[in-house]
Amino acid sequence: MSVEAGFNPAESRAAVVCGAGAAVPLHVETNDDLARRMDTSDEWIRRRTGIGQRHIIKPGEATSDLAVEAGRLAMESAGLNEVGSVVVATTTPDRVCPSTAPEVASRLGLTGVAAFDVNAVCSGFLYGLATGAGLIAAGVSGSVLMIGADTFSTIVDPLDRSTAPIFGDGAGAFVLRRGRSSEPGALGPFDLGSDGHNSDLAAVPAGGSRQKAAEKAGDHFLAMAGKDMYRHAVDRMTSSALLALRRAGWTPADVDRVVPHQANIRIIKAVAKHLAVPMDRVIVNIDRLGNTAAASIPIAIVDAMAKGTIQPGHRVLVTGFGGGLTWGSTTLVWPQISLPNSYGR
Repeated sequence: MSVEAGFNPAESRAAVVCGAGAAVPLHVETNDDLARRMDTSDEWIRRRTGIGQRHIIKPGEATSDLAVEAGRLAMESAGLNEVGSVVVATTTPDRVCPSTAPEVASRLGLTGVAAFDVNAVCSGFLYGLATGAGLIAAGVSGSVLMIGADTFSTIVDPLDRSTAPIFGDGAGAFVLRRGRSSEPGALGPFDLGSDGHNSDLAAVPAGGSRQKAAEKAGDHFLAMAGKDMYRHAVDRMTSSALLALRRAGWTPADVDRVVPHQANIRIIKAVAKHLAVPMDRVIVNIDRLGNTAAASIPIAIVDAMAKGTIQPGHRVLVTGFGGGLTWGSTTLVWPQISLPNSYGR
């Protein structure tokens, strides 16, 4: 076995972020658009969620379309035209069977590589990053294209003011390569967790093996217990973030930027308060994009890169929470990455 040039055997290998990209649909749906079809208002939605608009796919578009564009931009950012594996984190695959990742890989010209989906709902990107890091650590792949892509507009009731205003559609992607733990971009220690006892707090009842068909109207749409989800999200994201920081040898005061899952502005502010991190260090774009589920973290990072609010050398804390219940966090020092475009499509 050959030794990598310059590799120090005493230094641990790591998965290193070397490219990033994001894509959102062209169609924008404002709060006023929603108010024309349901009992709500722009003021009501903004006060409860912090959201002013969201991007929504049109008929004929699918999750894979956004995933392909985000993946293409991430690979362009990394200066690569091939990777060893493709992982797609999604709760809204194009079809129940097969998984979406192989088609995404094929459309990117990556036929023959390992490709599979991960479903951890809004924590999916963090679970996917940990999976990609594991593939690299195990020597299965020297590089991984990790995509978070969701189109929750396809699984929320368009007339339900408790869910329809919250979610938008989009995709974000990172390219990971094998590198060294001391490099900028190296993913730090992860904290991942779950609580299946509360799986019904955010769920689509019908469509799986437990309940194939809708037994009552709305069973094919997402049902969510908002107040309970809020409480769990704040508690779990805070505790997970602190564990990841401790494992990295950091404190909240060391963090230059926090990138939370863009669930709800009240959740984001509560987590920042519990971490004692000022809001000017917290990346927020939920006002323009809504909650894009597994795509929200990478989209927020690409958005911040385009605006210059995340810079090379920044110590970044990433934390998320989703249905399942699932949660996760990790850390990294942001690397020097070229960004060909802030958003595709």
